[in-house]
Formats: sequence, structure tokens, C-alpha cells
Amino acid sequence: MAPFPYEEFDLSGVRTYPLKSRKSRVHVEDFARPAAPDGSVHALIESLPNVLAAADFKAAVRAIVQARQSGGGVVWGLGAHVIKTGLGPVLIDLMERGVVSAIATNGAVIIHDFEIALVGGTSEDVDEALGPGRFGMADETARLLNAAIADGVGAGLGLGQAVTTYLSKKDPQYARASVLAAAARLQIPVTVHVAVGTDIIHMHPAASGAAIGEGSLRDFRYFVSNVARLERGVYLNCGSAVVLPEVFLKAVALARNRGIALAELTTVNLDFVRLYRPESSVVSRPTAGTGRGYSLVGHHEIMIPLLAAAVKAALG
Repeated sequence: MAPFPYEEFDLSGVRTYPLKSRKSRVHVEDFARPAAPDGSVHALIESLPNVLAAADFKAAVRAIVQARQSGGGVVWGLGAHVIKTGLGPVLIDLMERGVVSAIATNGAVIIHDFEIALVGGTSEDVDEALGPGRFGMADETARLLNAAIADGVGAGLGLGQAVTTYLSKKDPQYARASVLAAAARLQIPVTVHVAVGTDIIHMHPAASGAAIGEGSLRDFRYFVSNVARLERGVYLNCGSAVVLPEVFLKAVALARNRGIALAELTTVNLDFVRLYRPESSVVSRPTAGTGRGYSLVGHHEIMIPLLAAAVKAALG
């Protein structure tokens, strides 16, 4: 086989068409508009371009508002970073406005929120504490949480309900900043989905594998019931990279196994990076061919307050 020669391609027969006849994906009607310096939140959101992430953000806001107004339900899946970045008051405000139908968390969320309720602070310096063997060894966190879980699950509660019930009864000093305490007050169900060995309270002798496992499995079944109600609702995954996306996917599978189509489900993943598991198990697979999935990329401490403000502005 001979090598190809140096030969310029003949462009004389290239075909063209009128620019106006082409289907363009962006039009001037979709462009951003300068926001007024004293404008409202609603005006700011409306000023964003109807393009890419901004269009998805607006669509997610509309879906949440419609779900709130129609009773379709809005379930929030929360990773620990959401709590550690100080967003409890923003979420509590949405809870009080009826924009939260249920909350799902991983095991770390209850630890950080519990510490906030108890002493008004959380998130230890792991680098400083790991070397001398102090990491995860705060007495009250492990002792009281493990006891609350064991007692509550023993009384027939799920893990989330066990902790929220404990906080409701004890009414700690900083309960006003606690999402879990607010959930107890507002009777919003909380489910906790634990990976055994990932949370600091598992390192303590008071940890009961029987109670943690039974409580978390019970919470999974509660969560499936919550997801099964989202036929025209919204599920948001905020800051969980693996556990909650996989739990959500299995909940969708169980609901559909029982004949619940979830055909108009809207899902939103909100995190500061795009990862495979949330993209596939939250945004794409559960909504394929029927609903809509959106991926909003940005820091929680900016994006969640912005999303909350936009929803509140739209609700009026």
C-alpha cells in the first residue's frame, strides 16, 4: 500500500445555505438582561439568559414551585456539606413555607446537625485531630446519638425519627439552627441512610449495629414511600456523591415495580462538581423518556440560598 501524497482538498464544490434558514440554538430573545441595582430577586432570576445552566436553574425553580402549589411533593436529599456550610436556617425557612415534604440524609448529616443543636458548632479539624488520636472522640456526640438511636429504634422508630424525637424532647440550646429539630417541630419526616463504618459515632463502644442497621433499613422503606408520592414532584440531591443517589435509584425501582410510573418526576442534582453516580442515578436514569433531570453546578453555600430565594420570590 503506497503512502498518500500531499494533496490539497478541492473546495470548489462546497455547498452553502442562507444563515437565516439555519436552526440556531441561541437567539437574542434568550440573552441576559442587565439587572437593576435595586431590583428584586425575581427580576434578577428573570434577567439570566435562557441558555444552558441558567435555563436549567429557572426550570428547576419552576418545577419546585409547581410541586409546592400542586401538592406534588418536594423531597430533599442532603449530604453533610450542606449542613457544615451553615445552610440550616435557609432550609428551615423553606420547611416552614411548605417547600419540603421530606428529608433524606446520610449518617454524617445527623452528626453535624446534632452538634449544632447541642453546642452551636460542628466540623472538627481532622488534620489536627487525626494524628494524636482525637478525631471523632467528642463524648456527647457519640454517647447521646448512639443512645438516641438505640432507644428510638428499640421503640419502633426509624433512625431519623429516633434522632428528631430526641431533639424535640431535649430542646437543646441551639435547636433554632437545627434542621432535625425543625423537622420534629413541623412533623416533616427525616430518613437516614447509613453506610456502616463511615461515621464517627460508629467508632464508639455504644454503637449498636443492630439498631443502626434496623433503623436505617426501616428508613429506607419510609423513603421508598416518600419517593413513590413524587409522581408530579421533585427530588433534589444536594451534596451526596454515592449513598443517596444509589438509595434514590433503588427507591424509584421499587416504586415502579409496584406500578407507580413516576412519569412526571423532576430530579435536580446540586453539587460543586459533576460526578458519575449522581448524574446517572439521579439526573438521567430515573427520568429517562418521561420526566426531567437537571444538574446545577456550584458551591452549596451560594447555590442553595439562591435557589431558595428564587423559589420564595416565585411563590410570592
